[in-house]
Amino acid sequence: MKGTFLYIIITAFFCFCTSSCTKDFETINVNPNVVSDVDVRLLLTSSLVPMQTSRGGEYWNEGFTHFLSACQLVTGQSYAVATTAVNGRYNLFYTSVLPNLVEIRRLIALKADKERFAQINAITYIPQVMMALKVSDMNGSIPYTEANQGRDNARYNPKYDNQESLFNLWLKELSDAIATLQKQSADQVNLGNNDVFYGGDVTKWIKLANSLKLRIAARYQNQDPAKATQIFKEVMADATGPLSAVSDQLVHSNPAYYPFGVDGYNIDIYSRHFAVGSAVEFLKSSDDPRLGIYYDKNSLTGSYKDTLAKYSKVLPSWVKANDPNIMYQGGPADFQSNPTVSTYFVNPFNGGGSNRYQLISTVNRKFFAPTVDRGSGTVVDVLFSYAEVCLQIAEFIQKGYGTGINTKGTAAEWYNKGIRASSKTMNDIATAAGSTSYANIDERIEAHLANPIVKFDGKADLEKIYIQSLLNFYREPNEAFTLARRTGYPKFNSTLLARETVSDVLPRRWWTTDPGQVNHANWAAAMTEQGFTPNDFTISKLNSERIWFDKKSPDYGKGN
Repeated sequence: MKGTFLYIIITAFFCFCTSSCTKDFETINVNPNVVSDVDVRLLLTSSLVPMQTSRGGEYWNEGFTHFLSACQLVTGQSYAVATTAVNGRYNLFYTSVLPNLVEIRRLIALKADKERFAQINAITYIPQVMMALKVSDMNGSIPYTEANQGRDNARYNPKYDNQESLFNLWLKELSDAIATLQKQSADQVNLGNNDVFYGGDVTKWIKLANSLKLRIAARYQNQDPAKATQIFKEVMADATGPLSAVSDQLVHSNPAYYPFGVDGYNIDIYSRHFAVGSAVEFLKSSDDPRLGIYYDKNSLTGSYKDTLAKYSKVLPSWVKANDPNIMYQGGPADFQSNPTVSTYFVNPFNGGGSNRYQLISTVNRKFFAPTVDRGSGTVVDVLFSYAEVCLQIAEFIQKGYGTGINTKGTAAEWYNKGIRASSKTMNDIATAAGSTSYANIDERIEAHLANPIVKFDGKADLEKIYIQSLLNFYREPNEAFTLARRTGYPKFNSTLLARETVSDVLPRRWWTTDPGQVNHANWAAAMTEQGFTPNDFTISKLNSERIWFDKKSPDYGKGN
């Protein structure tokens, strides 16, 4: 009864917390009276599904408002707004992802035929690392090695593992999982449809694990490039390797999933989200087929020219009247920096009579929220893309990390494969959503690749890789934000995609609050070790006091 009472109290406490609350939810106890003889495959489903269904909240609290704005792909409002709603990933990991994965392994260890569950046991570490990395990306040190031990070990004060040690541990967990899965042991229990990502396909899980190792390697670069090189070489030498085709991507589609509400209108929470002018102009000048997929057309379509002529109206000077893509326009990254243009975020252009024209494009809302405006499309989420792998490999080769190994292609070849994969994947997502998509996508891709500011030709090739990676992460804001932090791109004064100056100070991490007496000491030690000011959540501190992988990174816009 004592254990049950503790469980009820802690669960009730959680219900009163906001999504940014960061108490140590790994300490939630499990009722010892519940039936524990369950199908472990069902527990995996319960861990995987929240990794997708939490994404809507992440978009409106973090993705649009902070991450894509910091990357200058989306603009909408000041960074001073909505900071209290962030960091839901922390709670999600400790309440919905980690507990079931740990419980799977505990139950397998008790089985008389546990050898038949070796592959399932190994697979559990892969989504665990994927989600834990996402948490650490914004919080730095987190409880991990001692997390979720309340039930079995009565440990309610887990230590906070620092990010460097976590990276090393996660690489080992992924390598161990790969080794087990590659053994191809006989008589293994298959996950089947309980694996909502890969349907029990062990080879694809191996590829995902290797791809996650590349994702971790990218975060090592400013702290330990030799380690990043080592990881890259290990992955490329692996018999299975990383994701090797679009068909390997980590995809989840659920017709009953509405990330922005049943009617889709939560996509406009806080404010409408608009295109940034520099991003739109780059997409237009590079013949990028993702332009119409990422951003909505403005009102300058149809017979608008006749209407303007009738009423002797002239468009503002910042809109080029002869632009063949005039229906796509972006605004300043900072509302306050250019009021002549930013006034059109909320005020339509007076075209005479009763005619009003919205000049600045919004994000393509149906691309993210298929049911908005009475749409009936389906959400398809790609949680790990083949394009990411291709462009990451291209980056590593371009930096010389592949010397002495078979990289299975040149940097240019991987770069081109990445662009093709990204454009096709985004077009497929748009098609499923009932949004803007193109039947001639292959033709459009080839025109894009041949464009001088895209072509891999020895001129600013590394920057081109960064830009294409950034554009590919339009639906993966966490990764876009990590890229912007670790590289300093988009950079100021670029001749390709230049960063605009903004008046706001931009955060580079989130925070964890004091968990209270039970684990205050461990939390305080972690804050001190990282150089954080405890309980100071001001934007200036979130910018200057950085997590481990980010400590040696260039400032925003100051990439080399």
